[in-house]
Amino acid sequence: MIFANMTAPELKLVDRENTFVLVPLAAVEQHGPHMPTGTDTILCTELAERLEQKLADQILLLPTLWPGASAHHLRLGATLDVQLVHYISLLEDLCLSLLDDGFRRIVLFNGHGGNIDPLRVALRSIQLGYPDAQLVGGCYWSPAQAAINALLTGQHHFVGHACEVETSLMLHFRPELVRASLLEPAGGLVPDDVDGLYECKDMCQRTRAGFTGRPDLATAEKGAQICEAILQQWEQTLNKLKQQPLGTFYDDFSADLMM
Repeated sequence: MIFANMTAPELKLVDRENTFVLVPLAAVEQHGPHMPTGTDTILCTELAERLEQKLADQILLLPTLWPGASAHHLRLGATLDVQLVHYISLLEDLCLSLLDDGFRRIVLFNGHGGNIDPLRVALRSIQLGYPDAQLVGGCYWSPAQAAINALLTGQHHFVGHACEVETSLMLHFRPELVRASLLEPAGGLVPDDVDGLYECKDMCQRTRAGFTGRPDLATAEKGAQICEAILQQWEQTLNKLKQQPLGTFYDDFSADLMM
């Protein structure tokens, strides 16, 4: 079900308690010399649409929210940013619109690392007033991380930025947008972790040219495999979420926890 393609009377007929409202979150920002600025939006949208096609009777897909929290890319240029306080408010307002319309299962389907912290803050803020709702958020790659890692050739076995994973997915979805002649290793990635402490650094402080990993090892075939792994795992994850009754508290699970 595609929210933007439906009429108000049609949307009134959608099951509010059992339908997952999938909200794709993305960004428009620099992705090195070889990938377009719309990478996160393109990849997140493609995956969300395929997931909806796979589970059309369970998912109500919203349009992709392309503005993102991208301040850590601004010094590299070619980046559009929404300040954190405004981005959190935007997510809260969007989710509240859905909750006030009766929907009780909301999934923020994220395609940009910079959105992770604010989406969690937004969900935490909303949940205080809606304990009967299932509010879920995370990156599209997270449930399938182990399967993705097994497909990677380079030593960077994680989803980075314009990396082996993102470049492979783009070669699968939109190969004409990849500047293949400019594919090269990113070089080292300066860590932002010091003995378990987070040290705030932006991308021009952590990377040589605004990207990470080994995009030169990306292939369209690998992208197809990564796409399939993501869709399969998300189907399993949504099934797990569907089994959780709405509005449950600790006492509802305590017997199982003690076993």
